[in-house]
Amino acid sequence: MRIDAITIFPEYFDALNLSLLGKARDNNLIQFEAHDLRTYTSDKHKTVDDSPYGGGAGMLMKPEPWGLAFDDLLAADGETVIVFTNPAGEVFKQATAHELAGVKHIVFACGRYEGIDQRVVDYAATKGKVRLISIGDYILNGGEVAAIAMIESIARLIPGVIGNAESLVEESHTESGLLEYPSYTKPASWRGFDVPEVLTSGNHAAIAAWRHAQQVERTKAVRPDLLSD
Repeated sequence: MRIDAITIFPEYFDALNLSLLGKARDNNLIQFEAHDLRTYTSDKHKTVDDSPYGGGAGMLMKPEPWGLAFDDLLAADGETVIVFTNPAGEVFKQATAHELAGVKHIVFACGRYEGIDQRVVDYAATKGKVRLISIGDYILNGGEVAAIAMIESIARLIPGVIGNAESLVEESHTESGLLEYPSYTKPASWRGFDVPEVLTSGNHAAIAAWRHAQQVERTKAVRPDLLSD
């Protein structure tokens, strides 16, 4: 998979050099590059924003640099998915990560200020499949943090990125629709807190039943909206 990000702060994405994603890049499981939008400007100040038509607070990102960036990064086959990090978009979920993990090329467009000129989105749609995606009902200063969160969620689903693929099955927000059960490791007793006895029993059927019950209980308490009627 190839992933590109367009941003005015490419250094944000240095975090992707760490841990499992860094190893995945070293092993060519994923290809990633952050591109500085200001390199696609033509004035000496490298201007990427201007005041919005119709008035209003703040500045808006200009279309010209974005158009040149897309011309440079998007192939003519129309198969690339262009993700605009946008609080007005669809909410990113685990199912979204699975969908995007099967895409060969994703370009993340990271907005700043009051957003990006709508014509940039319209133009991108002539080059590939556009998706406006939000990571939650809150506002960030820019789209870089959201893009990093999505990239990590997507990339870890690519075969070979996570060493033990079975660990992906029992996580929260998987096909079961339930949150993950609580987990414990050694020592069996720590500061007055003990590991549940069933987990040390060796009875795998009882352990499985306990874990499922914990999933249901946790989901009811924390995210009842995830449970079927």
